[in-house]
Amino acid sequence: MDFEIRGNRGRPQGRKALVREREEYFRLMDQGVSSREACRIVGVNRMTGKRWRNGRRATGAKKGALPVRRPGGQDGPSRFLREADRIHIADRLREKASIRTIAAELGRSPSTISREVRRNGAMWRSSGWAYRPHAAQSRADARRPRPKPGKIGQNPELRDFIQDHLQRRWSPEQICQALRARFPDRPEMHVVHETIYQALYVQGRGELRRELTQALRTGRVMRRPHRQSYKRQPRMSAGMVMISERPAEVADRAIPGHWEGDLIIGKTHQSAIGTLVERSSRFVTLVHLPDGRLPSQVRDALVQTVSTLPAQLRRSLTWDQGSEMALHRQFSTATDMPVFFCDPASPWQRGSNENTNGLLRQYFPKGTDLARHSREDLDTVAAELNSRPRKTLGWETPAERLAKLLTTAS
Repeated sequence: MDFEIRGNRGRPQGRKALVREREEYFRLMDQGVSSREACRIVGVNRMTGKRWRNGRRATGAKKGALPVRRPGGQDGPSRFLREADRIHIADRLREKASIRTIAAELGRSPSTISREVRRNGAMWRSSGWAYRPHAAQSRADARRPRPKPGKIGQNPELRDFIQDHLQRRWSPEQICQALRARFPDRPEMHVVHETIYQALYVQGRGELRRELTQALRTGRVMRRPHRQSYKRQPRMSAGMVMISERPAEVADRAIPGHWEGDLIIGKTHQSAIGTLVERSSRFVTLVHLPDGRLPSQVRDALVQTVSTLPAQLRRSLTWDQGSEMALHRQFSTATDMPVFFCDPASPWQRGSNENTNGLLRQYFPKGTDLARHSREDLDTVAAELNSRPRKTLGWETPAERLAKLLTTAS
């Protein structure tokens, strides 16, 4: 049989039925020829062979459709077990054949056969467990249609709990941990954070109110890949003590009092808020900058904020190379608190602070005037962050961890 070679012509072939080609493809597959080789011989793209084998990835009204049928009403090789496969499994199980032997006979993975017996066909009889192939086929057919109802949509109590905590600006991962702590003996109330994200973002599910995406850290209505880092502010060239010279006790986070600092910038770069994060406890303190972010203004605001801290919490400060810290020596002289600078374009060296700045953007969105927030506003936001449970602290709050560290140190 002659076939037109289509694989590398480089232009569309239109909606040709390719009936003879498909018949020959399945005949070659039945003879043990690989899919890649069968596609080359027949002259079709490998993706075409894959669609013939497994069926199209259905969308819209056709979602949940079964794989494409083989010409003549016969099923072609498929990643799904068919009724004939299940009958073979039942016969061989009665003959005491092992799972691996049955898998080899069907050209399947042993885990596929083991899972099939466990999920679809195990029935208890007086003589022990029995595998019923036709009942197994019915269970598999009932399980296959998509989309499936989600766990959140089927449980009003779970849905209300999640929506309530999203409105309180809890992250999905914090909510999942709270569910396990609140309902330890109720697995129907346990979900993973990806389930919450899908309930918010996947169209057609409608398990959570779409407007709740605004309560997430990013506030996005669509999921996006990670963005590239933004360029940093101009570096300083004089008088910097680099992070490589920072004492080793800072890195292990065992001793409280070492801080990471940065600014979050407002609309048209005209306003800013200073952020300080204690490395051991992730305790947050916000620095009020109502008049701007010139080096002298940042110095004075930092001195005023740090001076309110107890002496055991004034050990060091780590900052990036932003020009707002040009007067860092004067700050160190006034507070007896050395300043260490990160390497260029190395935000991970201040990871706790970078993470906190992301959390703060829920309260202080980009493109807004940050100067309109009062000192009381900043204190309220800091108190709310410090009372949230954190995964990195074993689900303690920063306030609880800091109090524990100070008690231990004293």
